[in-house]
Amino acid sequence: MKFLSILFLPFLAITLLTSCKTQRSLGYVEDFTDTTGTIQVKYPEPVIQTNDVLSIVVYSEAIDGGETDRLYNLANTGSGSSTTQGFVVDNDGYIQYPRVGKLKADGLTKPQLAEEIRKKLETELQNPAVIIRLINFKITMLGEISRPGPITLPSEKVTILEAIGLAGDVNQYGKKDDIVVLREVDGTVEHGKVDLTSKTLFESPFYFLRQNDVVLVNPNKNKARLSDQVFNQRLGIAFSIINVIALLYNVFR
Repeated sequence: MKFLSILFLPFLAITLLTSCKTQRSLGYVEDFTDTTGTIQVKYPEPVIQTNDVLSIVVYSEAIDGGETDRLYNLANTGSGSSTTQGFVVDNDGYIQYPRVGKLKADGLTKPQLAEEIRKKLETELQNPAVIIRLINFKITMLGEISRPGPITLPSEKVTILEAIGLAGDVNQYGKKDDIVVLREVDGTVEHGKVDLTSKTLFESPFYFLRQNDVVLVNPNKNKARLSDQVFNQRLGIAFSIINVIALLYNVFR
């Protein structure tokens, strides 16, 4: 019996070492083989959505020092106590623009909406120009990320790599090769997987993020193993407490 116990010890040690072995931490874009190179990426123009806040500025060749232009540059904030200066796209997809009225914005790109406004101002202003940008460009980072939560960005052009960096990078329990992006389009939710370890990342339609995208970083096997270890530890503590209680009961009864 003693011989069998000694023989069993090496196998037990190997099992313990194997279970404690951590998964190799994957890097970013690991399959680059050349020292130099270029990859073409296409930036899609953001589509305006409901609840977006738009900055709309009108310029013209008026000779009154811009006084006429100011009549068309009165920003609103919609309802509520928000101090954000901009035009809020309501739940029906419209904005209320000064001296123009109600305009459909949802589903249009910024250049398309700017052209619609410009056409309506042609009879009022001399050679008008319209500049639109999104004020509340926001994405949400969830899962195995250092700083999960919403991120409001000053720029409308952000890649998933930049978003990961702003959120403090993927933590040791996150899978860089299994990132999920959720995107609402026309009332439906699209989803796609992104592999941050492969150069195919740059070909993904989710490489550039859109406003209100949700990025999910899935846990790796180390996280599942950690959960099992925590559960086993708690189970062991529970049994220890039960044994102590039983012992005290037997002693003092």
